[in-house]
Amino acid sequence: MKTTTSTFVGADGTRLFLRRWAPDGDPVGSVQIAHGMGEHSARYARLAEALVTAGWLVVAPDQRGHGLTALGDGGRGDAEALGVLGPAGWDGLVADVAALNDALAAEDATRPRVLLGHSMGSFEAQQFVLDHSAEISGLVLSGTTAVDVAATVLDPDAGSDLTALNAAFEPARTDYDWLSRDDAEVDLYVADPMCGFGLDADATRALIAAAPRLAEPAALQGIRSDLPIYVVAGSADPLNLELALLDLLVQRYRDAGLTDLTTDYRQGARHEVFNETDREEVTSNLLAWLDRFPSG
Repeated sequence: MKTTTSTFVGADGTRLFLRRWAPDGDPVGSVQIAHGMGEHSARYARLAEALVTAGWLVVAPDQRGHGLTALGDGGRGDAEALGVLGPAGWDGLVADVAALNDALAAEDATRPRVLLGHSMGSFEAQQFVLDHSAEISGLVLSGTTAVDVAATVLDPDAGSDLTALNAAFEPARTDYDWLSRDDAEVDLYVADPMCGFGLDADATRALIAAAPRLAEPAALQGIRSDLPIYVVAGSADPLNLELALLDLLVQRYRDAGLTDLTTDYRQGARHEVFNETDREEVTSNLLAWLDRFPSG
C-alpha cells in the first residue's frame, strides 16, 4: 500500500489537503470519502486500509473549513478557520466532490468510482447525485438522515453545535458519547484538536437552504434509477431518530424510481459506524457490497 498526501484544487480554486491510499498494483476502482462535520480525512485511515487491501484506491480530502485545509499543511493555522466554509459556502463543498470525481475519471475512466459520504459528507453526496448520478458507479451513505427534517432543529442565526446530539446519552462520560459505544474511539476524537466543532452561522444557513431540494420528488427523479446505493447506520444514531428518518429517505428514493437500494442498520450502534464496536463486520459488509463492481 502507498499512502501519500498532496493538495487538490477545488472547484473555485481553493486548495484542499488530500490523502490518498493506493494498492501496490492497479486498483479495481476508486472510493472518494467525504468526511463528516467537525472531523478530517485522517480518521478514515483504518477504513481506507481495508479498502486498499481489497484492491481499491481511496482518496479523501480535508474538506474546506476542516482539518489541514483550514489550518494549513502543518496544522498550526488559526483554529477560528475551522467550520468556516468561505465564500463558496455549502455548494462549494458539493462542487469539490464533483471536481475530485472528475479528477478520478481523468486518471482512468474505465474503473468504477464510488462516492462514500459520512454524516455531513453524506448530505453533500445526496445533493451531488441529484445532478451527477451518471458520473459515479455507486453511492455509500453512512450516518445519514432525511436532511430537510433534521435541519429543522438548526438555528439559522447560530452555528451548528455537535454536542447537542449528546442529549439522548445523558448523563454521559463525554460530550461526544453519541459517536460510538467504543470509549477509546470517542476519546481519540475528544483529544483531536481538529475535531468537535460545528459549522459557523453562514455555513449553517447555507446547509438549511440546501436541504429542501434533497427531498423534492422532481429532483430525486433526476437520479438514474439503477444507481446502486448502500445505506449504513446505527439504530442509536441521534441523527436518524431510531431509523425513522432513514426509512423516510429510502422510501423517497424508492418513490423516485430507484431500484438498487441496500441497507445495513446496526442495532444499538451510534453515529460513526466505522468506529463502532462492530466495525469489522460493518467494513466486511461494505466490502461484500463493493464486490458487485467489475474491475476497471
